[in-house]
Amino acid sequence: MSIDPQSPPERAHPLRNWISLSGAVIALGSFFAFLLLFAIDLFARHGNPYMGILAYVVAPGFLFLGLFLMGVGFWIQRRHQSKARPNAPSHGLTIDLSRPGDRKGLVGFVIGSVLFLLCTALGSYHTYHYTESVQFCGQACHTPMKPEFIAHQNSPHARVACAECHVGPGASGFLKAKMNGVHQLYCTLTGDYQRPIKTPVKNMPLTESTCEQCHWPRKFVGNLDRTYAHFLADETNTPFTVRLLLKVGGGDPGHGPTGGIHWHMNLSNKVEYAAADERRQIIPWVRVTNPQGVATEYRDSRFTNEISGLPVRTMDCMDCHNRPAHQFRAPNDAVDLSMSAGRIDAGLPWIKSNIVAVLIQAYQTEAEATGKISDALRSKHPNYPKLDSLVAEVQQIYRNNFFPEMKADWRAYPNNLNHKDWAGCFRCHDGSHKSADGKLSIKASDCNTCHIILAQGSGAQLDQFNPKGHSFFHIDAVNEDFSCAECHTGAFPK
Repeated sequence: MSIDPQSPPERAHPLRNWISLSGAVIALGSFFAFLLLFAIDLFARHGNPYMGILAYVVAPGFLFLGLFLMGVGFWIQRRHQSKARPNAPSHGLTIDLSRPGDRKGLVGFVIGSVLFLLCTALGSYHTYHYTESVQFCGQACHTPMKPEFIAHQNSPHARVACAECHVGPGASGFLKAKMNGVHQLYCTLTGDYQRPIKTPVKNMPLTESTCEQCHWPRKFVGNLDRTYAHFLADETNTPFTVRLLLKVGGGDPGHGPTGGIHWHMNLSNKVEYAAADERRQIIPWVRVTNPQGVATEYRDSRFTNEISGLPVRTMDCMDCHNRPAHQFRAPNDAVDLSMSAGRIDAGLPWIKSNIVAVLIQAYQTEAEATGKISDALRSKHPNYPKLDSLVAEVQQIYRNNFFPEMKADWRAYPNNLNHKDWAGCFRCHDGSHKSADGKLSIKASDCNTCHIILAQGSGAQLDQFNPKGHSFFHIDAVNEDFSCAECHTGAFPK
């Protein structure tokens, strides 16, 4: 068969060019990454809240980039063809395997494409595991999460990954995690997030699927011996130590007597409450249902509004242990800890009050705070021989617990595990919650209900051990009819 030399040359397909082929490889690789990420996340033991970002944002982003490059190559090729003379040779991509250059180019393209797909697979797999890490949650993506990340690093749960607690089981937890991850990405990119981040977290999984996977609710704990060392804000930084037995008890009659603090988690009891504020600090109504099914309601006599519009919540671990992994220490407690550990010299006059005073000042940035902390301490104690280490310790206390850019510190996050700086237990046990027949809930002043004070004070006073319990004395005067948080704020008294 002969070929007419006057016939027009065959036009190359508009997608037959290196730009379009490169785009096709990128699109194919991103689609492959999406399938791989989806499969990994689908069969993973724990859900990952950031897989929604990788699988449904990042991978499709590269897919669209590949399609865009294919379109650019298509447009350039069509433009060349429209401007070419009718009988001009085609400028499209042609591969002639008889030519050594074409063979080398094709081999290089194939090898490069295979390596690209291999790197995509490995990168997707390692990226998936990186997004499960605490560092990713707190540092790489989430500037708003810096306070929570730092607090987590200094908590008893520092070795527990974020996803272990913040991602619920099952399909619903899987879906919520994906949606929340994409939403957090948007808020971070736009800067549209709350300062400080509000708590409690509304979409937090139930404790049965998170906390209770490690902490067995049926365990009988009994009494725990605890010693709390404090220093007064006077010239001599007078030590004041309280040693007590915490009556933690247990909630399952099959493993020990039901009583103590963990009575609230008795598997046979049901405690419900209604909170009048978002932070669940004002609780005007409580209902307790005993094992026989008899319900008793307690209402705060000071609360006269109707509670019909308030959500009713069943009490669980998080109502008391509400800061298990993200606790911001109050300045009094943080300084007491450093002084009891010897990192701050308790013999330096007025040192506690001076440190607390400089910590609680209003600063705009962390850099401003650390600079002014240094200036204040150097002016107050210019002749102290260990001044540099003192300044460094106080600056570290600030960096661990104060985050001015996010307006986050102990004042923003109530800690309900005790009743010293926040109402905590006294939200219900304040002596004001009564039933319809006049029955009073446990009074806040009834100290021995939850703990026994074995010794208190300083020096020889701590040798006066009493297993039956001392009456608590506030510095010098015996006084049990009060609520600590009425005066204590975590810094200086009100």
